[in-house]
Amino acid sequence: MDEAKQERLKKTFNAQNVIAALAIDQRGAMKKMINKYKKAASEDIIEFKKLVAKELTPYTSSILLDPEYGLPATKQNDPASGLLLAYEKTGYDANVPGRLPDLINEWSVRRLKEAGADACKFLLYYDVDEDKEINDQKHAFVERIGSECVAGEMPFFLELVSYDASGIDEKSKEYAKIKPHKVNKMMEEFSNTKYHVDVLKVEVPVNMLFVEGYSDDDIVYTKKEAASYFAEQSAVTNLPFIFLSAGVSASLFRDTLQFAKESGSTFNGVLCGRATWADGVPVFVQNGKKEAIEWLQTQGKQNIDELNEVLNKTATPIRL
Repeated sequence: MDEAKQERLKKTFNAQNVIAALAIDQRGAMKKMINKYKKAASEDIIEFKKLVAKELTPYTSSILLDPEYGLPATKQNDPASGLLLAYEKTGYDANVPGRLPDLINEWSVRRLKEAGADACKFLLYYDVDEDKEINDQKHAFVERIGSECVAGEMPFFLELVSYDASGIDEKSKEYAKIKPHKVNKMMEEFSNTKYHVDVLKVEVPVNMLFVEGYSDDDIVYTKKEAASYFAEQSAVTNLPFIFLSAGVSASLFRDTLQFAKESGSTFNGVLCGRATWADGVPVFVQNGKKEAIEWLQTQGKQNIDELNEVLNKTATPIRL
């Protein structure tokens, strides 16, 4: 990594060289969350992002936003933490096989940089067992973004989300059985230097709701088996990697990080979204801005503080 890229990447670290980042680049997902209480308007999404960024960014190493609704949140009091901006269009076309990726039409890595980004984040849905023709398209797509980031001297965060092309529900017991294979194999693929990825943002390799001792449901993995998948995950990549929260509760996410550490995982931090701020959405929609701020300053901050406390004990510092 060249020096300019390194200096930008360091802006996303905390004092311990760990990425303790807050994600609020959700667009489609946030509309759905607001729609439970009222029809979501763009102004609602923009305002909530502004509140979260203003109140919680000071306690994080960096924040991930989107250019479509999140830019006003970056133009508030200049925080001491770094800024990542998302490059992908939200969601995917369900009528076309393969969950193919796409970029926001009017944005480029250069424009993300000019908007103040310290890093570019791109989300890719990927099934290692899908048709070669579809995966080749995705490989080429990521290669292009990687090359664009190299040219722009921008750190490239690649977010990988696994799925099964045959339609198995990702939350099901059936999927839990194949998740370690899906997650760890795709990490291995995108650790290849041809993609020029600097940091992988990934799922944990198991569904913790099916791990012995963490659920009352059917057990898919013993603790020993689950631990082996975490250790395997660290072994398949030489890149820094951070965990996404995948919408689980704040307490389960903290427990997951502790389990990962005990299993020998060398993860380097988190980019945590809904586990931190999701419960603030109904407060904002139903009770208004003032009570939302109060929630963020109390429960929201507590979620961040508790997560940071766990990170300090579990995450491996990044050495560039």
